[in-house]
Parts: sequence; C-alpha cells; structure tokens
Amino acid sequence: QVQLVESGGGSVQAGGSLRLSCAISGFTISTIGSFYLGWFRQRPGKEREEVAVISTGGTWTDYSDSVKGRFTISRDNVQKTLFLQMSSLNPEDTAMYYCAAFGTFSRTSKSGSVRYWGKGTQVTVSS
Repeated sequence: QVQLVESGGGSVQAGGSLRLSCAISGFTISTIGSFYLGWFRQRPGKEREEVAVISTGGTWTDYSDSVKGRFTISRDNVQKTLFLQMSSLNPEDTAMYYCAAFGTFSRTSKSGSVRYWGKGTQVTVSS
C-alpha cells in the first residue's frame, strides 16, 4: 500500500523558513526512482496549485513563478523522502501543502497526472 506522509509544517513569521518532508512507503527504491514527485498547495479559498516538481533522478526541477527563487525541491530516493525547503516566506504562502507522485509527467508541457497524494501539512505565515 503506497503512502505519502508529509511533515514539517507549522507557523512561522514572514521572512522565515520551513523545511517540509514527505516520507514515501509502499515503494521499492527502484520503483520510487521511476516517479516524478511534486509539491502542491491549496491556499484558503483557492484551488490546489502545483508548487514544484522534480524528476526521477532529481536532476530536473520546475517551480511556479510565485515560489521560484525562494523554494527548493529535492529528493532522496534511498531514503524514499521528498523535501521542500521554503525560505523568505510571506503570508501568501499560507496553505495546506501536499506531496504527490505523478503517474505521468511531461517536461514539455510541465504537467502530469498525479497517481498518489499525501494528506497534507499546514503552513501558516504571519505578518
């Protein structure tokens, strides 16, 4: 049974940093290495949006314009963990953050179909 469990959320003041982790179970190391992984967020009153994506080996990444230069996505396939380092946080980053494993992903269109979702971790940034 595949599970994605996020952690590391919390409350922080504007300008601060947080590091989110997503522990992935139910995959072998070789299997997890075949999935593109990503972070999404859902801000209050808004639809869920893609924040960052990382390729199977971690050599290619993509970010939404709203977080580019402030967030860094990374992965450790041996530890089966996905990370999101968030810096220079502002109140507009307040959201529930979800990790995801894509069933399919296209670098050309920078979009894909999520096959597995985590349940989310809340990030609250106060001014």
